[in-house]
Amino acid sequence: MASDKSSSSPVSSSQATDTASSSTSNSLWGGRFQEPTDAFVERFTASVQFDRRLYTQDIRGSIAHASMLAKVGVITDDESQKIITGLKAISDDISNETFDWSVAREDVHMNIEAALTEKIGDVGKKLHTGRSRNDQVATDIRLYLRDAIDAVVAQLTRLQQGLISLATREAATIMPGFTHLQTAQPVTFGHHLLAWNAMLERDYSRLKDCQTRMNECPLGAAALAGTTYPIDREMTAAALGFTKPTENSLDSVSDRDFAIEFNACASIIMLHLSRFSEELVLWTSSQFDFIDLPDRFCTGSSIMPQKKNPDVPELVRGKSGRVYGHLVSLLTLMKSQPLAYNKDNQEDKEPLFDTVDTLLDCLNAYADMVPAITAKVDNMLVAAGKGFSTATDLADYLVRKGIAFRDSHEIVGNAVARCIEQGCDLSELPLETLQSYHSQIAEDVYDILTVEGSVASRDHIGGTAPQQVLSAAKRASTQINNRV
Repeated sequence: MASDKSSSSPVSSSQATDTASSSTSNSLWGGRFQEPTDAFVERFTASVQFDRRLYTQDIRGSIAHASMLAKVGVITDDESQKIITGLKAISDDISNETFDWSVAREDVHMNIEAALTEKIGDVGKKLHTGRSRNDQVATDIRLYLRDAIDAVVAQLTRLQQGLISLATREAATIMPGFTHLQTAQPVTFGHHLLAWNAMLERDYSRLKDCQTRMNECPLGAAALAGTTYPIDREMTAAALGFTKPTENSLDSVSDRDFAIEFNACASIIMLHLSRFSEELVLWTSSQFDFIDLPDRFCTGSSIMPQKKNPDVPELVRGKSGRVYGHLVSLLTLMKSQPLAYNKDNQEDKEPLFDTVDTLLDCLNAYADMVPAITAKVDNMLVAAGKGFSTATDLADYLVRKGIAFRDSHEIVGNAVARCIEQGCDLSELPLETLQSYHSQIAEDVYDILTVEGSVASRDHIGGTAPQQVLSAAKRASTQINNRV
């Protein structure tokens, strides 16, 4: 993005031309220059190839700025109206892909301003009064990211709704719960899915917090020190939907915390999606065989005709590293910058844009895929009964008989050792054998040694009993519906 020379959603498919300026200087900033910019330097320093994505936000900011300049008497109402009409016409040209983007004009701001002057004459030159490209781009990025968060939240919510719907459907489907990827205790598939939803709910909260913090308007900070014109920053902030103007002009043009914070939020979301992906990849394998993904979310092998590969989860898992890299890029970009604006900040946009695109694609894929997951109920149930998953239930049973937990733990450990020797499960040991470990064990022990009994016994908020899963799903659904 441009440096501090001030008088101060969708990407168009129109291509920026690569023609160097034929004059000795750029007409928008080059009065003190005695020779034209080197053609390589012109291309190297230009950002229009990627920042033209900000054209909607740039034009919105310029319309608000022009309206404010007229209100405070810096330009006339007639001049303001001509500028606004011209900007709207340029917006239409860009939308219709008839706008001629030029590398010689460096960035989205100067391309639009130059086109405005060509369209309405010298009145267009008055638009930049009282602002700099520094506060202009800081405003544009906040507007862009504020809109991007709305789009991310919409996809996040759609994924959550799909998860909750599937969790409700599978509230009583028993599967093994794991720690260290070893069978631990029986849970339900619905309960497991709601754990994913809990992660996403925190992601939603983080995004909204990030959006609140960034919703302050830098416009009016100019290059770094404000402006001598009698501007009304409250007016432009309100016109653009910001809660208030930023407080400090130096910080206004140099701050990129909001971009870093968004990327941190995005990285955590991608971490969660990557964890989901890992489990889906495991569960679709022949070794687990817990679920089936629809064919439309999988691919085959060019050599092995039997293969059905979970490529969507695998690719989402891989893309997490891409987003993490963008976070590190932004942190590194900012770590040594003195106040205020520096040309380094031009490098903030490509990682930010790619993070938004990647995150939206991954959420969209998951929101489409999750509701279509099919649980293989019988396979899950059989797996839940392996690995002595009810051992803790037996220990708890003994505690309720008055035996200290540590003693119960040892008793059950000895019983598990016997099962390993005999190649059986705890529920398959005869009562006499169980009683040989402690006399308090009675016939009712078999009620808790089944996976169904184990799951049903955890009947409290946050527990895996089917009725608790249904209640939790209902609460989660209500929480999402209350967002609107």
